[in-house]
Amino acid sequence: MKLKSVLLLLLLTVSFISTAQIAADDILFSVDDTPVYASEFVRVYNKNLDLVKDESQKDVDAYLQLFINYKLKLAEAKALKLDQKTSYQKELKSYRNQLAQNYLTDNTVTDELVEEAYTRLKTDVKARHILVKIDANASPSDTLAAYMKIVKLRKRLIDEGFEKVSKDVHDGKELFVEDLGYFSAFRMVYSFENAAYNTQVGDVSQPFRTRFGYHVVQVLDKRPARGTVKVAHIMVDKNKPGDTISNPEARINDIYKKLNQGESFESLAKQFSEDKSSSDRGGELAPFSMGQLSSNEFEEAAFNLVVVGEVSEPFKTDFGWHIVKLLDKKPVPPFEEIKAELEDKVKQDTRSERINETRIQDLKDKYKVTEKQDALPYFVKILNKKYYTNTWELPSNFTGDKELLKLGTKSIMYRDFGTFLKDRQMLFSDKVPYSTIVDINYKAFLDQELKIYQEANLENEYPEFADIVGEYRDGLLLFDLMETEIWNAGISDTIAVKAYYNSHKEDYIWNSRIDAVVAASVEKKVVKKVAKLLKKNVPLEDIKAKYNVNDEIHVIFTSGILEKNHQSLPESFEFKTGISDIYEFNDGYIVAKVNTVLPQSPKSYEEAKGNVISDFQANKEDLWMQELHAKYTVTVNESVLTEVRNEINNQ
Repeated sequence: MKLKSVLLLLLLTVSFISTAQIAADDILFSVDDTPVYASEFVRVYNKNLDLVKDESQKDVDAYLQLFINYKLKLAEAKALKLDQKTSYQKELKSYRNQLAQNYLTDNTVTDELVEEAYTRLKTDVKARHILVKIDANASPSDTLAAYMKIVKLRKRLIDEGFEKVSKDVHDGKELFVEDLGYFSAFRMVYSFENAAYNTQVGDVSQPFRTRFGYHVVQVLDKRPARGTVKVAHIMVDKNKPGDTISNPEARINDIYKKLNQGESFESLAKQFSEDKSSSDRGGELAPFSMGQLSSNEFEEAAFNLVVVGEVSEPFKTDFGWHIVKLLDKKPVPPFEEIKAELEDKVKQDTRSERINETRIQDLKDKYKVTEKQDALPYFVKILNKKYYTNTWELPSNFTGDKELLKLGTKSIMYRDFGTFLKDRQMLFSDKVPYSTIVDINYKAFLDQELKIYQEANLENEYPEFADIVGEYRDGLLLFDLMETEIWNAGISDTIAVKAYYNSHKEDYIWNSRIDAVVAASVEKKVVKKVAKLLKKNVPLEDIKAKYNVNDEIHVIFTSGILEKNHQSLPESFEFKTGISDIYEFNDGYIVAKVNTVLPQSPKSYEEAKGNVISDFQANKEDLWMQELHAKYTVTVNESVLTEVRNEINNQ
């Protein structure tokens, strides 16, 4: 064969390999007789690629082993019939219903709704409300009773005032009289938001209904929105049983005095803030807007700061004591900048009946449902006066087996609408003609059936929806399996866990610790003097009295059992008894009096229990996986695996 022909053949071979596509029905492997398709493996591999931290798991063959183990567990879960559990099916249904909302909301978003939302985002409303709680599916009589109750409470609110009504009727169960503070668009359900923004300052709205029940809202103030704020904070926890700090307020005030003496906010946050999620970052928090946090006091303190770098006085919340520093403040962004975000929010929010109407019309077009329904006169004829008294029944000669309409592949029968009519008695007074009753009910029935059919067929209409639901279905099943086979055993099988501890004691060791007092100051000369006093065993209170005078805090002490990585100690700190060297640390200086060095020592079972249970579970899972590999037959299609490797490697 000529060289040119050989090169051409090689080129064609490489081209074929790099462009080969995996077919939808290519089986990568099977677990017993259950096939697992290559397309699923490639999709899951690519989806999870960025989430995998272990580089070895990015290798196709290594990931294949993980995937095989995953499928073995699913096979075992089904063998144990965990997928037939009522709790599993209920939770899966709940998740699917939630996910479906993203696909059921009409994509048409009017400029009017988006602009309305933006206008409201630029205004904060301060309001309080009264709620008479009632179930969304409450009976007409209960609904009327709730409505009459809110009407009376509205009058009392106007005549007697909020505080009096709140004291008399708020029970936190059926009746709620609450101060809501400031909020803006998307913070409340849409009907509540509408009432608040459409009510004048000082007025009380007319009663209105949300899914929670009947409300009236009293608007106290409207002001330009404050946008978002970014702050750092120093927090001292509230007292808890066994705390070594007896007076959190005094400690926060000491820290505040050090701030006023010019010490670094970030440094003090690293040293003394007890919010462990932010202390390492100098107390820095993520940006937030009004109504976003669960503490009104914290939000107000943060937004009341004006100049970047400004620091608040100490203040108290339900979480403890705080000092807040302003890092950044931004107004509501321009409309064009957040328009896309607003469109997404509006699509997910039932903000207008027009959106629902558009959706229904689209479904009618999709499933070829005509506006005219020739069968309605038949249903008008079978109604009688008993319908108004909730005693009406379908006639004995009712034509239930006749098709009323067809949605895709589903036939809707006369009996379906007949049952719907029967179930909705007592919703109409005897002043409503039969024809109107049938028309209103048919519209509601058709809307319901269109939505039911669309939702039931989402997997067929949206492949990505089918993939997500499938992943959750398997994930939920796997969770139940692991809980049954592994996690519960680690908690309940105390004898086995203790036996595991006894055979692995060398794995559970205390690191070195010290019983010490640590003195911290921004001034090195103060630390030197404190070191001398500590060496003479001068009581801490006497040292504080000597150096923290005239409302100036020059030294703060931390004492107790401290581990190597304690926030008060530098990494280079030497663990030995006596007075330590002076260390430069966190923009200041520290010295420690080490009373005792606690060397490495074995942990007791109780001390190591959490880690022991975790290790026991991991070991049990390893042994269990060996059993599953022996129980089920896994057959890998090597030729398809080669195609998978080529496709992934050539991406």
